Amino acid sequence: MMDRRTFLEGAAAAATVGVASEAVALSFTSTRVSVQVRGEGQDVILIPGLTNGRSVWDGTVRAVPGYRYHLVQVAGFAGDPAGGNASGRVVSAVAEEIARYIAEAKLKSPALIGHSMGGIVAVMVAARYPARAGKVMAVDILPSPASGFGFAGAQIAPLADALFGSLMSTPGGRRTLDNLIGTFGGSGIANSRSDSGVVARATHELATTDLTPELSKIKAPLTVVYAVPSSAQDAPAVDRLYRTSYAPAKDARLRRVPGATHMVMYSQPQRFYAEVREFLRS
Repeated sequence: MMDRRTFLEGAAAAATVGVASEAVALSFTSTRVSVQVRGEGQDVILIPGLTNGRSVWDGTVRAVPGYRYHLVQVAGFAGDPAGGNASGRVVSAVAEEIARYIAEAKLKSPALIGHSMGGIVAVMVAARYPARAGKVMAVDILPSPASGFGFAGAQIAPLADALFGSLMSTPGGRRTLDNLIGTFGGSGIANSRSDSGVVARATHELATTDLTPELSKIKAPLTVVYAVPSSAQDAPAVDRLYRTSYAPAKDARLRRVPGATHMVMYSQPQRFYAEVREFLRS
């Protein structure tokens, strides 16, 4: 049985770790992301999707208390200045910064939950820095995002290049981009305060990304939550697509959310919160 002194020493050590991680979050310097820490408990990193800010996770943080949440904001999204994301890669560069944050904050096997683009970022971290992720949840995203639109590998590259050029060079490019994101999201809530250049380059990078060859490198348990809208004419086909796409990931756990749109946390919040609770408890 643990004596009082041992218990107090253990509690003090845990408190020290908590304070230290919050201090690192405050002092963490990055031109590509910022991090806010809320709550106490097991470390959970929340990564938003394309154009969205950390506020998309507010409902989740309230509904699933008892954890220390590290809420990521991507520079250039949701009103934040573009910063280091004003040029070069966005998605993979953000993944590298989150991996660096985990190391500098000395987080021990944190859970990573990412929605859409954030899910790709979470999977990248787990595949490329396997010792830094305790468990991963990817929400409504395929390892090759373009495959959800019926494209594969080399097929999408010239189309993505042409689209990127159009978005960046025409007066209506931002409007076209907003419509595109709204269509992809199925919710029409693309954040109009996002930097168009950052969004365009992130979209291009997502379109040409295929993490399928890297899935086998993931050591952490992987859960994939995906939406099947009420309007879906062939729900079993969606199931097959996710099952086939994530097959290289050993023991990937697939969780379908019926009647949901791409923004699962908004369209089916209670079901989504239940999935998060189960994921974090497992």
